[in-house]
Amino acid sequence: MHRHVEWDDPGADSVLRHYEQDPTGYSDPGPGDILSARYQGMVVRVRVEAYVNGTSIGEVVALIEPHSGKRRKLLGKLALGDTVRLPDADRAFEPRPGDNEEEDEEPQ
Repeated sequence: MHRHVEWDDPGADSVLRHYEQDPTGYSDPGPGDILSARYQGMVVRVRVEAYVNGTSIGEVVALIEPHSGKRRKLLGKLALGDTVRLPDADRAFEPRPGDNEEEDEEPQ
């Protein structure tokens, strides 16, 4: 049974939008690949078990706070080990170090 997840909009970090503009290097995910998405502001990593019609099916292997890197075992109703469906449109690149807006502000 799959846990239903309302993924966050990946916005500027959308994997699908990035590769629509530059298809070089894009391939469908396969078993064992680790994908990322956003859920309630957190980074969720999913290990692909199957890929069907633009949707990856796999196990949640990490829940990570994007600014601190702190890992969690549970986030709302989503937990490590849950099986989820992750559509290509909801995949997101991992945040880069320094993406924290507070760090980018000028010192006062």
